[in-house]
Amino acid sequence: MLIRPQRRQQERHRQLLASLQRGDRIVTSGGIIGEVVHLKDDEVTVKSAESRLIVQRSNIANILNRSVEAAKPQ
Repeated sequence: MLIRPQRRQQERHRQLLASLQRGDRIVTSGGIIGEVVHLKDDEVTVKSAESRLIVQRSNIANILNRSVEAAKPQ
């Protein structure tokens, strides 16, 4: 019974990561909030305060300036 909702959640997260764009405000799984400045295949450069950090795309938990439904590719 728990497998189906978990797969749905994984699919939504996969779509969220695929729709990531430069300029998006994101929060990482570690709680760092920043703005996307550069995207690679599996790495994202994030500007947070005066620092630039490179994080794995899979560690991005949420996009703050867009809803999940708006981020869904058509």
